Amino acid sequence: LTKKLPNRTRKQNSYMHLILGFFASEYGCSLDEVKLDFFKREVNKSIFERTIINKQGREVTTLRSSSDLTTGEMTTAIDRFRNWSSAVAGIYLPSANEKQFLTYIEQEIERNKVFI
Repeated sequence: LTKKLPNRTRKQNSYMHLILGFFASEYGCSLDEVKLDFFKREVNKSIFERTIINKQGREVTTLRSSSDLTTGEMTTAIDRFRNWSSAVAGIYLPSANEKQFLTYIEQEIERNKVFI
């Protein structure tokens, strides 16, 4: 028997989008680029990439939606991204309990919304 975890929570999803948006504004790219290229493909490839056989019988690599993740998978994905962001990109992303920093991030995202 294995323990089945529930799908990721709305709170996790909101937090993920907040840090992805902040990373995008600091790094200078779009939110979609961060989510697909960095968050899913580079940092969390083992969680998001799946190889399937398409209708023509060829192997195709697809990306899972974050809504399909369990709470455990989402926590792992976020932690990996925070660690990678700090170590590789030099951008510190706050943890979910750093409320003051998260408020600052929300303001920065709103201020830079045109560019993200």
